[in-house]
Amino acid sequence: MISIPYGKGQLSWELPYDGLLTSRVDQLKSEKTGRELVEEAMAHPIGSSTLRELAVGKKSCTIIISDHTRPVPSRDILPPMLRQLLQGNPDIQITLLVATGFHRLTTKEELTAKLGEEIASAETIRVHDAFDPDSNVQIGILPSGAPLVIDRAAVETDLLVSEGFIEPHFFAGFSGGRKSVLPGVCDKTTVLGNHCGQFIASPFARTGVLEGNPLHTDMVAAAEMAKLAFIVNVVIDEGKKTVAAFAGDFRQAHEAGTAFLRQYCEVEAIPGDIVVTSNGGAPLDQNIYQSVKGLTAAEASAKEGAVLIMCAQLADGTGGQGFYTSLRDCESPEAHFAQCAATPQNETIPDQWESQILARILMKHRVIYVSRPEMEQTLREMKLEYAPTLEAALTMAKADKGENASITVIPNGISVIVKEK
Repeated sequence: MISIPYGKGQLSWELPYDGLLTSRVDQLKSEKTGRELVEEAMAHPIGSSTLRELAVGKKSCTIIISDHTRPVPSRDILPPMLRQLLQGNPDIQITLLVATGFHRLTTKEELTAKLGEEIASAETIRVHDAFDPDSNVQIGILPSGAPLVIDRAAVETDLLVSEGFIEPHFFAGFSGGRKSVLPGVCDKTTVLGNHCGQFIASPFARTGVLEGNPLHTDMVAAAEMAKLAFIVNVVIDEGKKTVAAFAGDFRQAHEAGTAFLRQYCEVEAIPGDIVVTSNGGAPLDQNIYQSVKGLTAAEASAKEGAVLIMCAQLADGTGGQGFYTSLRDCESPEAHFAQCAATPQNETIPDQWESQILARILMKHRVIYVSRPEMEQTLREMKLEYAPTLEAALTMAKADKGENASITVIPNGISVIVKEK
């Protein structure tokens, strides 16, 4: 039996299959605490002086920290960072800048839950607002031609550093490193420019791909122009526990972290006529928008014209009105993809990238969602299909592909990097 995450529970697959793709992240173990792993990494930074040495002679430092949407174990990371900064300069003025990117602002209660009462109450904290032009300032032009507009707190400081975590990302390759700056603390103008239709249409804008990825190229340039001097990034297991840490130069430390993680996440595609996957259960399968991530793993291990089955509870519905209407109202997935790809960089609209990727998948595959019955009509309106159970979805798929169709199962689509054959 294979357990497929679904909401806060799971669905059981007890039928024959031809291929099984799973990450080995659960093999990541460490007898050391997360704090110990971070301290060890910071004591031996990659391609950089220590944070303590970087703080010498600096009057101010801004630490870019993750927001409420990311499971970054900040309680493991921030105390050692703060300690080293103060050891380097006891008088240094430290600001924690919350990298909300394109998300809503993080609340005080969410910050306390994330950082702990001591840090949340004692440190100066600024929450980045991508939609407030007065709080952001342009510092240059990115290689793509998009303006680089970032939070003043990241510009008006003597030392810019960041924390974060590294996981596969379905169009930026990996999270972490340079992503703390772009999209983390950038104005909406820069985020939209980076997520433009031309970039999303690139064959290199894929999970686990950095080389040749145009989004990554601009992100690295943004971090360089912002003078990001030091990062502390961690890898977490499926229980959100820190199991590895990387510190130092934002390029070299991030590269070391991605190379480490790749060993556990990368799998060879086993192309199937039918591919079954999930978005990792709650909270990541809470809406259709988020579930596109898991679908990209199925797409990467699918034969031409394969049927994809996504198991997602969708407790919060679509995930965005614009995302929903763009698929509902388009003439066809092909037409929508072409429209997105042809949209000028400076005319990119919010969530365009997500509907563009879903359209790309729908251009090649039938997509059946196993979800709540309340979602049936919405799914059909978005040119997706609905099945009340996994068994019903399989019956629908086999009616299309035949009783002898090959089946590939990817229990958690967001935990793997599928290498296409």
